[in-house]
Amino acid sequence: MAGKRRSFAERRKACGYTQESFAEAMGVDRTTVYRWERGEADPQPHQRPKIAKLLKTTANELDRLLAPDSPAPVAVNSWSVSRGVADDDELDAWELARRVEASDVGAQSLERLERAFDDLATAYPVTPPQDLLQRVRRYSSYVVGLLGGKKTLSEHRQLLVVGGWLSLLGATLHIDLKQEQSATARLQTAVTLAREAEHAEIEAWCYETEAWRVLTDGDYVRAAELSRTAQSIASAGTSALIQATAQEGRARARLGHGKETYSAIDRVQKMSDALGLPDRPMEHHYQYDPAKSLAYTATTLAWLGDSAAEGYAREVISRLNPGGESTNWPRRVASANIDLALVLLAGSRLDEACDAAQKAILSGRVVPSNHWRALEVVKAVEARKLPEAPDLREAYEGLAQEGRSR
Repeated sequence: MAGKRRSFAERRKACGYTQESFAEAMGVDRTTVYRWERGEADPQPHQRPKIAKLLKTTANELDRLLAPDSPAPVAVNSWSVSRGVADDDELDAWELARRVEASDVGAQSLERLERAFDDLATAYPVTPPQDLLQRVRRYSSYVVGLLGGKKTLSEHRQLLVVGGWLSLLGATLHIDLKQEQSATARLQTAVTLAREAEHAEIEAWCYETEAWRVLTDGDYVRAAELSRTAQSIASAGTSALIQATAQEGRARARLGHGKETYSAIDRVQKMSDALGLPDRPMEHHYQYDPAKSLAYTATTLAWLGDSAAEGYAREVISRLNPGGESTNWPRRVASANIDLALVLLAGSRLDEACDAAQKAILSGRVVPSNHWRALEVVKAVEARKLPEAPDLREAYEGLAQEGRSR
């Protein structure tokens, strides 16, 4: 590698481009821009005029920007860390630490990546998906770079595993944003990496995630099949097995299979109790716990039309939003309010149902993949010709418009 081109990167930032947006403007992958700035590759001659135009510079000045940096002393002053945020400066620091280790990868780099993934998975329930996706992309690109370096067989497998987890989370975020092609690509990548690393849990989560996607599209039979496939792959006692069982229960509920639905709920409850509480309950997206079981039970029973869903939904809301005004879990509370609205509508408690639905929709935390659930409530209110129907429809259209603009 000839050397990093910090001047090029600084010019790109000064012109208002991230690596992602600059790559899009150039019609190349973000990894290509990353390699240009690392000095690992040179832009092709036909690309240089467009680069110069985007960076508002001349051909001669561009040559200077593409020259490798000269070594310079590093002064260490005060610093700060924003937990879980991966920007260019953070990854630059990681790169420096990696280079002083014996391997091109190194144990410390792998540990940082694993911690970073845990932070991303923990941020999932409380972070807008479009924001979290940017961070997942940056870490995934860093993994790609490390896979091209020298490494031991053990390090190679660890990179495949963390890359698989990142691809899986990225797919989940694309599903939340209804970005179908990107979701499919990332899921396929996650499955490939999981199989290469012989990591059954990631592969099981991939099938469970696809089950959720087809469930949101209304293919409940396929969702149940995929959930059972995930269960057959997952090891006993794992979060993947519990989540896949819960997903089957939800698909069964939509199909009206009462016996199978209650069986799934019972199995989830028993496995969840045996698993115990993780270090960060209800936070890590890929670690199940009894509190999650409560939320999934509320949704499953609401879809089955069981009035017992009301008690579960209200308990979720009271646990996560005890004050009634703000919450650390806005997405989960919004989902519980949708469940509550459904069961209240079934019981003809119409005013309460409309109030719960309004809270969910106006929270702004119903992700695009869950808009259909909110729309079910809106249509049910409209079918009853309730006076709240126009206001509820207006709120929903605002939510849908915001989702389309992302």
